[in-house]
Amino acid sequence: MRPANLFCLDVTTMAVVAVVLATAAPSVSGQLPDYPTANLSTRITYTDGSAVRAIILRSTQTLYGPSFAAGFFCAPPCQAFLFAVFIANFNSGYGLPLEENNMARVIWSANRASPLGENATLELTGDGDLVLREIDGRLVWSSNTSGQSVAGMQITEHGNLVLFDQRNATVWQSFDHPTDVLVPGQSLLQGMKLRANTSTTNWTESKLYMTVLPDGLYAYVGSKPPQLYYKYLVDTNKSRKDPTRVTFTNGSLSIFLQSTQAGKPDKRIALPEAKSTQYIRLEYDGHLRLYEWSGFEWTMVSDVIHMDDVIDVDNCAFPTVCGEYAICTGGQCICPLQTNSSSSYFQPVDERKANLGCAPVTPISCQEMKNHQFLTLTDVYYFDGSIITNAKSRDDCKQACLKNCSCRAVLFRYYHNDSDGECKSVTEVFSLQSIQPEKLHYNPSVYLKVQLPPSASAPTQKRIKVILGATLAAISSLVLVIIVGIYVRRRRKYQKLDEELDFDILPGMPMRFSFEKLRECTEDFSKKLGEGGFGSVFEGKIGEKRVAVKRLDGARQGKKEFLAEVETIGSIEHINLVKVIGFCAEKSNRLLVYEYMPRGSLDRWIYYRHNNAPLDWCTRCRIILDIAKGLCYLHEECRQKIAHLDIKPQNILLDEKFNAKLADFGLSKLIDRDQSKVVTVMRGTPGYLAPEWLTSQITEKVDVYSFGVVLLEIICGRKNIDISQPEESVQLINLLRGKAKDNELIDIIDKKSTDMVSHHQEEVIKMLKLAMWCLQNESSRRPSMSMVVKVLEGAVSVENCLDCRFVNANSVISAQDNPSTYSAPPSASILSGPR
Repeated sequence: MRPANLFCLDVTTMAVVAVVLATAAPSVSGQLPDYPTANLSTRITYTDGSAVRAIILRSTQTLYGPSFAAGFFCAPPCQAFLFAVFIANFNSGYGLPLEENNMARVIWSANRASPLGENATLELTGDGDLVLREIDGRLVWSSNTSGQSVAGMQITEHGNLVLFDQRNATVWQSFDHPTDVLVPGQSLLQGMKLRANTSTTNWTESKLYMTVLPDGLYAYVGSKPPQLYYKYLVDTNKSRKDPTRVTFTNGSLSIFLQSTQAGKPDKRIALPEAKSTQYIRLEYDGHLRLYEWSGFEWTMVSDVIHMDDVIDVDNCAFPTVCGEYAICTGGQCICPLQTNSSSSYFQPVDERKANLGCAPVTPISCQEMKNHQFLTLTDVYYFDGSIITNAKSRDDCKQACLKNCSCRAVLFRYYHNDSDGECKSVTEVFSLQSIQPEKLHYNPSVYLKVQLPPSASAPTQKRIKVILGATLAAISSLVLVIIVGIYVRRRRKYQKLDEELDFDILPGMPMRFSFEKLRECTEDFSKKLGEGGFGSVFEGKIGEKRVAVKRLDGARQGKKEFLAEVETIGSIEHINLVKVIGFCAEKSNRLLVYEYMPRGSLDRWIYYRHNNAPLDWCTRCRIILDIAKGLCYLHEECRQKIAHLDIKPQNILLDEKFNAKLADFGLSKLIDRDQSKVVTVMRGTPGYLAPEWLTSQITEKVDVYSFGVVLLEIICGRKNIDISQPEESVQLINLLRGKAKDNELIDIIDKKSTDMVSHHQEEVIKMLKLAMWCLQNESSRRPSMSMVVKVLEGAVSVENCLDCRFVNANSVISAQDNPSTYSAPPSASILSGPR
């Protein structure tokens, strides 16, 4: 990042901000300047790499020491930024050098889920709305106060960011929208939530949150329903209608349930009295900790949440200490094991990071409920003991869970007789805790639901039935052919009419349109957007809604492909799949109606055919994650696995905000969950085909390979097969093989993207290694798409031992003897609809 002043002011900037800039250094009197307000039409753009830089500041009474400020904040290595309220030690004007960044603490942020890139803009608009925008103008966050007579913005002595009107009344304040921190004087009202960060370096919300209910303070881990891990109750019957609140005061968290007097709460949670600036944070591990400025660093002075000392051994009583399914014992995390058995039902998410938890070896399938059983864990405690069902035997509880597919575990405890115990079922299993039963006054057990593999005899019996059935069917068919042969030949000229399908009886189908209606809405198919994938795409309008109409042309699209497309995506819906609005099946006409995607297909943004500006790194990462989530849904979350079989940039469409969606399911293949492989005709697009297409034995892992090719193209900004390149660089995968061998991966990064080359090299190299993982020749060595999503979200790392001997694309292309079996590369066009 180039060294520059933080503020870029437009011509409408008011004088008060010019004063802030002119007097940013300490004044002669030895006190920091106090500029707690900013006026309307103040426009500030981030342009340098400071760790902390204040836009508005409420100073302390001394030259040095913590101060409340609002502005831009970044944590090292300063590649993403928050607009935040923070406490910082302003001993060098309005900015802090990076080495002193450890003294700044964010207490509220506007965009924790969407960190900003360089040159993002904060604006207090003329109609009173405080907005954050990326450099491309994309709206990231807004206070939604337009038209509410906002006159200006200030930060109070308590660290509350306030928008006020001309009468100095509060229109909006950050205290009404807490994130993960409380400061002295701040209240958490009934219904408000503190939500913990995902980790110390990831600002996005985790599943952990704390809230105020009518009778006290509660902490949960998000689930369906939420699971309670802490509560602090007030033993007072509430009669007032005013909401309960918890206020952070000096020396306590004060709970006001009945009381209306500021200094007389109904109950207090005692805290150390303040000697300096304090704040309380709900942290990623579920702890609520109090921090205080010691004069040179922040010190943790109290852990507010106190668990039962009998239960909280080695810090094991918190719900995410060991991740999902893992057992915390002696401060260590281990996966559940079957006693006296060689079977292993759970495996670590990451062998090197045991605290990330465990995952079932075989995912729970609601289609195979007969193969559900329980893994028994005795002397194991679970943190959520709320809403326990009474008077249940162990078997009753287990049977109830087996009948409910969403149930993942049974928590059971008894006092004297296990036929008269208490139980609870949960839909998600978080950290478990090994505990000595003599420390409790009851006997705890946990029963984890597991998926058993189907018996080996079932497929054999099924094959015998299929063979017998096929034989009888063949004999019957021969007799029928002789009888009806003449009749069939006479009816051949009416075949197209006879093939008309009665789609209305199929469940979950989208809206059906007449051919005349679609001809009218597309103005007789006059606005062509693109061609490829068995047909042409036209722009249309149904009512006030823009749509993309795909017309499937003659012999290039048969009944089988059309049924595959409509039946596959007509009944499913996901944010990363292009939505099918309707279809037409009138005589020989086959048409599909899709939602309109205004930014077209991904290829026009990464191949630079339309003079588009290079995508920044954050946008590329978001697009890659969207593609992965869409494929993960098709492979693992649908009732049947769905292999797309034609993943390429032309089939990845972008909406107005560059959110990516998968299109063109005409080649899709449904895979039963008990099938490891499916035999199908080779199809797809040259350059994106996995090596196993040579044998026609394919699984959903062919999509993982194609995803790896697309990921490579996004990072390199070029086609995977480009004959305009020098001979040794025509095939991108061959180029990758050589650069990986020579440890020169940085050479193939898209040079038009300055932020990738200058600021994100380490992240880009990690992304290239993920692409290499997906491009492994052996399908079994490629990750699943759910694993890819976890890598992209930072939960797991890329496999280290990668085979860089990637298959030459020509070997797969040459195997396609019949060119009609794959979809031709699309012609250059403005592509705003599905392909």
